[in-house]
Amino acid sequence: MDLSTTALGIELGSTRIKAVLVDNAHKPVASGDFEWENKLENGIWTYDTQDAVKGLQACFAALKADVKAKYGVTLTTVGAVGISGMMHGYLPFDKDMKQLAAFRTWRNTMTAAAAEKLTDLFGFNIPQRWSIAHLYQATLNNEAHVKDIAFLTTLAGYVHVLLTGERVMGVGEASGMFPIDSDTLDYDETMLKKYRDLTGTDLREILPKVLPAGAFAGKLTEEGAYLLDPDGDLVPGIPFAPCEGDAGTGMTATNAVRVRTGNVSAGTSDFAMIVTEKKLGVHVEVDMVTTPAGKAVAMVHCNNCTSDINAWVKLFGEFAELIGAPQEKGKLFTALFDAALSGDADCGGLMSYNYLSGEGVTALDAGRPLFLRTPDAKFTLANFMRTHLYSALSTLKLGLDILTKEENIEIDSICGHGGYFKTPGVGQRMLSAAIAAPVTVMETAGEGGPYGMALLAAYALNRREGETLEDYLDGRVFCDAKTVTLKATDEEIAGFADFCRRYEKALDVEKTATIQY
Repeated sequence: MDLSTTALGIELGSTRIKAVLVDNAHKPVASGDFEWENKLENGIWTYDTQDAVKGLQACFAALKADVKAKYGVTLTTVGAVGISGMMHGYLPFDKDMKQLAAFRTWRNTMTAAAAEKLTDLFGFNIPQRWSIAHLYQATLNNEAHVKDIAFLTTLAGYVHVLLTGERVMGVGEASGMFPIDSDTLDYDETMLKKYRDLTGTDLREILPKVLPAGAFAGKLTEEGAYLLDPDGDLVPGIPFAPCEGDAGTGMTATNAVRVRTGNVSAGTSDFAMIVTEKKLGVHVEVDMVTTPAGKAVAMVHCNNCTSDINAWVKLFGEFAELIGAPQEKGKLFTALFDAALSGDADCGGLMSYNYLSGEGVTALDAGRPLFLRTPDAKFTLANFMRTHLYSALSTLKLGLDILTKEENIEIDSICGHGGYFKTPGVGQRMLSAAIAAPVTVMETAGEGGPYGMALLAAYALNRREGETLEDYLDGRVFCDAKTVTLKATDEEIAGFADFCRRYEKALDVEKTATIQY
């Protein structure tokens, strides 16, 4: 195995830190992961950055072990590396790289005043989870640390600095910090000036430098090599691709970076990304971000997707153990997802809300998972599971309806990826019912973001002069990809539409439940 021709993607996701190594044919050949979870501390959804370092080390150790077991070699180098992570959030540092405040993740909904003010100022939607919204809210709150900020970044940007020393970032990830001008592939200059006039802060002094896909973004330092691999086997000097966000890696992993293509990433959160060919109006439910190459993207992001499903599956697992029939987690998920296929198309009168946290699309600052049913509902296991699978996509559908019905966005293809699609045919059929269109899932759908980041690293390593990311993915990565495309039946599409109408009508129940008692 020639390690120098491989590319490594590492993604710090919301529940797992995962590494995927691809060969020179862009096929996944080894992987490693580490499970972690966010914490709600002092009203803030956060992760400890030291846990991120420990998780990176454990993830890389698992990858090394996988390479050793499969190929009998020690992982000492790769051709290129890329880091990705949960987009948005707030990680401020002083001039000595001392962290000034707890990491505020995308899940927080504490910046409403700032987001509204900046949206009005820019004439451009600034969602609550964006880094600039967090920074301005901290300014409005007169938080003492703001005056000492010398560097503001995201989780992926922070890890990139730890490993390379470079304060740079991919354009897609940067577009979740501050609005991007797709013509210059840089922060929007007019909006930078407006923010400077408003606050006196020159954001260029504290934000990472923006780089497009394929650019050189530094090399693994000796300190970075030791941090990633304390055993000392990994050698420094490995080139890095620009770090990216999970939205950009999802687009890459599904070959959805051309205009009029789109993808839906569904895991702890879910989001739809549609590469647009026209300027859109301002909608608080829709973010405007970019592909890793800088193309404009309409993004509908929902904070909540599979967490409530995971909690119910865990409960069923406990029941299985109680009756002396313990089940392996993956098999249990598959069995319960498959059961949903035999449920009624409209879920038989059942309803659920999967909100563990607030949700911007439905204007909720907090969440409470709820399950409801009418007295005459068809309360079966199949309907119960189908209800939770529908609920996981309902908020996303509300946002997508704005794009397709109000903005008349045309979409040539939609590709699904992430844990929601891991059980063949189930999540794919549910999404098709939600959007009333065919959905494609690739063989690598379960690999998700780290696979996409590995492809971006491979692009930086192998791209030819003038070769665009779109052409690289079409011609050299996905030309022989194994895909499955299916479309829900008319009955299923009508059933989801009926479920979603009832979902909207009953939202007041969810809003009432969020009241602090």
